[in-house]
This record gives sequence, C-alpha cells and structure tokens, in this order.
Amino acid sequence: MEKNDRFKKAEFAAMIGIVGNIVLAALKWGVGAYSGSKALVADAVHSASDVAGSFAVYLGLKAAKQPPDEDHPYGHGKAEMIAAIIVAVLLFLVGIEIGKSSFEAFFSPIEPPKTIAIAAVLISIIVKEAMFRYKYNLGKKLNSDALIVNAYEHRSDVYSSFAALIGIGSAVLGGTLGIGWLEYADPVAGLIVSLMVIKMAWHLGKESIHSTLDHVLHEEDTIEMRKTAESVNQVKRIDELHAREHGHYVIVDIKVSVDPDMTVEDGHRVGKEVKQRLLELENVQNVFVHINPYSKEGEH
Repeated sequence: MEKNDRFKKAEFAAMIGIVGNIVLAALKWGVGAYSGSKALVADAVHSASDVAGSFAVYLGLKAAKQPPDEDHPYGHGKAEMIAAIIVAVLLFLVGIEIGKSSFEAFFSPIEPPKTIAIAAVLISIIVKEAMFRYKYNLGKKLNSDALIVNAYEHRSDVYSSFAALIGIGSAVLGGTLGIGWLEYADPVAGLIVSLMVIKMAWHLGKESIHSTLDHVLHEEDTIEMRKTAESVNQVKRIDELHAREHGHYVIVDIKVSVDPDMTVEDGHRVGKEVKQRLLELENVQNVFVHINPYSKEGEH
C-alpha cells in the first residue's frame, strides 16, 4: 500500500470518529438531561472526550505523513504515538470526572430516569461497536498505534454504555416497582463506567509510551529481516540488528561481517545491497548498515 493511500484511509477513519462522536455526545447529553440519567450524561461526557481523541489522532496522522527533513531525518512517524498518548491522557481525565459526578449523585435527591434513556444507550452501543471494529481492523492493517488506541477508546464507550444500560434499566425498574434502592443503580453504573475508562486509559497509555521510547522489535519479529540480509552473497554473518519502531514504520540498524580482505569499494557495495533488499520489506523506511571484518571468533 502506498504511503499517501495509507494516510488517506487513516485520516478518513479519524474524521468518521470526530463526526460520529459529536452526534452521539449531543444525543446522549440531550436525552440524559431530559431523562434525568446520571449514567447517560456521564456516557455523553465520555463520547465528547472521544471527539478530542479522534481530533488528536487526526492531527497526529497529519504530522506523521510529513517526509523526513533536516531536523527530523528519521521522519515524523512518532507523531502518531504522541497522539495516542494524548488520547490516553484525555481518557484518564474523563474517567476521573465521570466517577466524581456519579459519586456526588449519592448525596442529593434522586429520581429514576425516563425510559427514553434506554433507547439512546442502545443506539450508542451499536454505533460505537461498529466504529471500534472499523478502526481496529484498519489500524492493524495500516500498523497505526494511534488508530488502534482510538479504536479502543470507542470500545471503552461500548463498555460504558453497556454499564449505563444496566444502571438505567435497573433504576427505571426500581421507579416502576417502587423499589427505592434500585433507583441508585444509575449513579452506581456511572462509577463502574469511570473505573473501566480509567483502567483502559492506563493500559493504552502505558503501551504507547513504551513504543515512543525507541522500542525495538523482538528477535522473533526480525527473522524475515535477518534472512533478507543473509541472502546477500558476501554477507558472512549478521553481528547486530536493531529495528526501531517509529509509528507505522521501522528504522533498521544492522552490522554485518564481510571478508576482511575485501576492498572498501566492495564492502560499500555489499552494504548498499543489504540496504536495498531490506527497504523492499513492508514497513521498513530506512536502513543504516555498518560493515565489520569477519573473524571466526566474532571479534570486530
């Protein structure tokens, strides 16, 4: 897949997230305020945070597609990871706010929400699950951390909406049957939603930070790269290979051993061929090759 095509698809997905979340947030906020549902209002705040998250991903993708320049010779791929971290932080803050709002509801008079709140939650669950599947599958296909994190942000909204559905349904049932304690199921659902959101934000943030700190692929993930380099005739051994993740692509640093009696020009030619073959692999954007004189003892 060409890079321009990749970014067009990713940016389109981010834009779908922005528009979809604006519509859902407005729907849930309006219905939540009308029906008196704390859980639905909290869920609306969650969807509103998704707008900011999808916008952060969109900006990250815009920055990541910029070509390498003098100040950024390795490209701008990490912009996607930074966007993913921003989304995770927003998600964490929203989880705290949802929990605070739901907890405060226990200390004020409470009324069961109107049944229309249930319809709004069901619509949210269906739309958000569809958005999760679309963005997750596309994120995997495009190797985009930002899209994958944004997809899980939608999935967290599915979980929160499901918890809200149980809480709202129980509160409505309690109001209908005159069971007072069941009416508190609505703010209880809000608290459950907040814990789920905070947990997911922590997990996604930790993964994104790990990738940002010059994480290298594990040895089992570089098998194809090693075989490719070894396929060059005059490469006698691979002494070292590091593939550093930069968002959707990797930068390869490799040291190979060649015949110590080889001329500098021939050694340069071997290094160039190693680089060219590695660049033909998917997701490899740049390769830096160091030539070592071969020795049986492995000394350089």
